[in-house]
Amino acid sequence: MEPSRRARILVTPEGIAMPVTVASRGARVGALILDFIIIAVATAALLLFLIFTVGDLFEELRRSGEDMVNGAAEFVYVLLVIFFFLARYAYFLAFELGPRGATPGKRLVGIRVATRDGGRLTPEAVVARNLLRDIELFMPIGFLQTAPAGQQGAYGLAALTWFLVFMAFPFFNKDALRAGDVIAGTWVVEAPRTKLADALSTQGAAAKGASDVTGARYEFGASELSVYGEHELQTLERMLREDQPKALEAVHAAICRKIGWDPGAGDERAFLEAFYAQLRAKLETDMRFGKRKADKHS
Repeated sequence: MEPSRRARILVTPEGIAMPVTVASRGARVGALILDFIIIAVATAALLLFLIFTVGDLFEELRRSGEDMVNGAAEFVYVLLVIFFFLARYAYFLAFELGPRGATPGKRLVGIRVATRDGGRLTPEAVVARNLLRDIELFMPIGFLQTAPAGQQGAYGLAALTWFLVFMAFPFFNKDALRAGDVIAGTWVVEAPRTKLADALSTQGAAAKGASDVTGARYEFGASELSVYGEHELQTLERMLREDQPKALEAVHAAICRKIGWDPGAGDERAFLEAFYAQLRAKLETDMRFGKRKADKHS
């Protein structure tokens, strides 16, 4: 699908229109393959480590069907079970719940998970979309493995049909949503990797303290800055970098409504630069005292 056909306008709960590009189906498949490769490499590394350190216990585990397994061998077995559980579930959940909303595979191909309503990605949404992966991918494999002797062909055909139905799902909707995305209210969008400075270099009112156009002074109090958190700071920074006038006007209007300001129109970027600089400074100061505000809801 052409990039222009994947372009969408996302309206956030604050009424801010943000342009996004839906990730291509090929990018999503590539990211999933990369994630599975990472999991496989980590699994192989753990097994090699255990073989070289407690290799004798593996031999005991092999004979466990006939002999009693001692405590050390049981511990290794439990460790492996926990690791495989984490590799199957926690890997995707932990990374997609992070600030980037993406696993290492998604980050490598430049895509991320986002909510379709523009809100913050919630644990419930991430859990739902990843649990559906079991039904889409892992359960057909397990179904095939449990096939009775002599019926592998019929079971294999059923498992293949099951798998293909879910894999074809993204091809029958314009946003390339898999079943997990439909249930969770998410989609996967492009997030191009760019080299950014540690902090956005701001000018205008952020440096001078007042707007040359409106004459307003942009000095925000703690109560006004406390309404937003790290998520909103990152969103504001991205909007300032993209520098799209209509988007900046919408963000300016949304923030002014939220904090009860009326600085006048015509110099929205100066207002936003000042707000960004002061909000960043407040959040960094709070972090030094062990206080973090993830978003406006926390």
